[in-house]
Amino acid sequence: MSANLQRKVERLSQLLEKLAKEASRGTLIVVEGQNDVRALRQLAVEGNIISAKTCGKTLLDVVSEVEERGTRDVVLLMDFDRRGKEWTMRLKQHLEKVKVTPNLTFWNKLLGIVGREVKDVEGLAAYMETLKKKTSKS
Repeated sequence: MSANLQRKVERLSQLLEKLAKEASRGTLIVVEGQNDVRALRQLAVEGNIISAKTCGKTLLDVVSEVEERGTRDVVLLMDFDRRGKEWTMRLKQHLEKVKVTPNLTFWNKLLGIVGREVKDVEGLAAYMETLKKKTSKS
């Protein structure tokens, strides 16, 4: 059991390090809300992070904001629930129409690691702490 948990911690840590490196290169990250931004900051992911669902933004507002930043690549990190998946797919389609390449690799890999244990990005920091505590007790 603890070996599985340890592997999960390692995989999650490595993925978050890659995300932090990507963000440090200037890649824009789009999350759902301000709590998601705070969670990524707690996990040492700095850089350009915008929240899609604050201040009554629409999907098109988010696409416009990404376009205004002048970036051609963007990491989408919406929540892992049904609505987050829907937003991810819709945002992906709209971004592709304006010639912005949406990166879903981190989202897919995170979903693969956390499964149903975490429903949103804001829960990642607490989840990581819980995993570390469990592995240190073993």
